[in-house]
Amino acid sequence: KYAVFDGRARRMEYWMFTLISTLVSLAIGFAGGRLGWSQHTITTVAVVYMLFVLLPSLGVAVRRLHDTGRSGWWLLIAAVPLIGAVVLLVFALQDSEHGSNDYGANPKTSFA
Repeated sequence: KYAVFDGRARRMEYWMFTLISTLVSLAIGFAGGRLGWSQHTITTVAVVYMLFVLLPSLGVAVRRLHDTGRSGWWLLIAAVPLIGAVVLLVFALQDSEHGSNDYGANPKTSFA
């Protein structure tokens, strides 16, 4: 689901994506330091990785919001310093909306 913005994503899908992405980012910095790369090279590799995962990050975040019954436009609240990040964190931690909603069937109960 590289750039899929429709449907729903369970908490586990969202948080596993976030965990793996964070670990890869840390590994880039650690490996670059151990290999003696310059700070410029580490930064360049990190930026390339961030650009590579930009669409999947947005996609899984939008699908997570859909799973809680919210529009993907709620991602724009992140533009509000600190409060926006806290609101999105609370939304990401919430349980799925039971049953089907406007964005599809509950992924916890559908096995397709």
